[in-house]
Amino acid sequence: MFTALIFYMFAGIAVASGVMVISARNPVHSVLWLILAFFNAAGLFLLLGAEFLAMLLVIVYVGAVAVLFLFVVMMLDINQVEFREGFLQYLPTGALIGFVLLVELLTMFGGWAFAPDIKVLAATPPLEQASNTVALGKLIYTKYVYLFQASGLVLLVAMIGTILLTHRKRTGVRKQVIADQVARSPKSVELQKVQTGRGI
Repeated sequence: MFTALIFYMFAGIAVASGVMVISARNPVHSVLWLILAFFNAAGLFLLLGAEFLAMLLVIVYVGAVAVLFLFVVMMLDINQVEFREGFLQYLPTGALIGFVLLVELLTMFGGWAFAPDIKVLAATPPLEQASNTVALGKLIYTKYVYLFQASGLVLLVAMIGTILLTHRKRTGVRKQVIADQVARSPKSVELQKVQTGRGI
């Protein structure tokens, strides 16, 4: 009974937060509601016994992605009038995507209802009755070790490419060279006594 109450509390707050994310007028408020939705989703993962996914959701999404979104939104000067002008233009496309997602959700829940044996087929047997984190680590570093290393190489190549694109040499761009500034002779600097109120 107590677990059911906790589940309904987390689920209700998560759904309400999701609604507020898309209905809030201020983008900063939307990101804050998104962080609250992430925390409640992590609580639901804990109820399911998936503590690794819960901590991953809090550390990665709340600690990095959502906070990054918050700072980006706060630094952007968003014109709300121009932002809402194109709403009706993209309304048919958004409605079509929403309809497709609704059909997929109905198909998924219909599959659970009409084929109850699929639960047994989809369940993964526990590895030596270990915790989720230990079982996941054993599975990744034994059966899927090559795929895991390949995904790491893809992320490494993406990181190197991003750094190269950021620090590429561009014409017409003046950058600060610390070595030239330190090696500059003090004789090249001329001190001027500026009179008050007259400028240079």
